[in-house]
Amino acid sequence: MSTGHFAPRGDLPDADLRSASAIDADDVAALLSELGYPCGVDEARERILAITANDRQALVVARSGGRVCGLVALDFMYYLPLGTTTCRITALVVTDTAKGQGLGRQLLKEAERRARFGGAARLELTSGSQRTDAHAFYRACGFSDGTLRFIKRLGDA
Repeated sequence: MSTGHFAPRGDLPDADLRSASAIDADDVAALLSELGYPCGVDEARERILAITANDRQALVVARSGGRVCGLVALDFMYYLPLGTTTCRITALVVTDTAKGQGLGRQLLKEAERRARFGGAARLELTSGSQRTDAHAFYRACGFSDGTLRFIKRLGDA
């Protein structure tokens, strides 16, 4: 399968990947804002603490060149129709300056590694219909189109 313009084109060395902690709140806030979900540092810290307190979730940050430049968030859940565990990527973002250098692929590989280690039968993600470049990237990384998701908002989120 050709990866087209989604093949790494820069020379970003493999990033250091680690589980996020509260000290990453400023970087996580900036990355979520870049993804289109702005939040303050205190709110990002609360979100990180909520994830780290839940053994069915993970938040991984990628550090390269002395700064955090990407993250991936995972949610493990029992999937009744298949009778097994599924791992859902709930957020994936790379800074604009790190795009095209292989970091997104590295984060997806880490997500897959953690999903397999956690016993998940599959790895899935959702992506806004407007994010066509992201859809092409996911396909180039081996993901296939899945089901259509419908949303009914029950509050402000």
